[in-house]
Amino acid sequence: ITINSTDLLSDELSLSTTATLTEASNSTGLTGTSGLGRKKLASGHAQYTLFDGDQYANGAHKIYLKNTSTTATDHFTIEINSEQMGKLYAGDWAFFPWEANADTNDIKIDPSADNMVLEYMLFIDE
Repeated sequence: ITINSTDLLSDELSLSTTATLTEASNSTGLTGTSGLGRKKLASGHAQYTLFDGDQYANGAHKIYLKNTSTTATDHFTIEINSEQMGKLYAGDWAFFPWEANADTNDIKIDPSADNMVLEYMLFIDE
C-alpha cells in the first residue's frame, strides 16, 4: 500500500508498506478470497449485511472496501457488531482486519444516496 500527499502536511508525505496477509497465530499466508465484487445499493432501506459473521466465524480475515462514487457528499456508513466504524466518502477506501464470530461481528453498510456502488473483497483465513 502506498499513500502520497502533497497538501496534508507542510512537507510532502510518502508512505509505502508491504505485508503478507497471514492466518491467525502463524506465518502462513492467507489463501482464500471472496473475489473482488461490486454492490450497487439504493438508500432509504435497512442496512445491508455485506459479510455475515456466522459464515466466517474465527480467523484472521482481512477486508477491503472502496466507495466508487465521485460525488463528494456520497458516503457509506460502515458498521461492525452494531458499532459505527466510520464513513467512506467518494473515492475513500479501507483495509482492516476482521475476526468474525457466530451471531456477532456482521459487517453492514448503508449508502447515503441512491445507486451508490461499493467495491469489496474478503481475504479469508480458511
